[in-house]
Amino acid sequence: MSKRSTSSNAVRHETRLSVEYPSPEQARRIERALAPEVGDIGDTRSRTRLRRSGAVVSIVVEAADLVALRAGLNTWCSLLGVAEQTGGAC
Repeated sequence: MSKRSTSSNAVRHETRLSVEYPSPEQARRIERALAPEVGDIGDTRSRTRLRRSGAVVSIVVEAADLVALRAGLNTWCSLLGVAEQTGGAC
């Protein structure tokens, strides 16, 4: 987790979750399952980016404060777990 010094309304905290799957195909399934949620989840205090490179899926949660960061991480960890269970990645 890193802290940025910016204005009070801007992003100040960021955490990256990166998960490597056994194959790029499994990572692609996870990415496709999570992608629709990126625009639907969030508020004025946080935002999320989703990336895939080969067999690695990365989720970056940025937030204005630690409470929003924790809430975002909890949400995305839960969504990732559901995607893995339903996508057969685990």
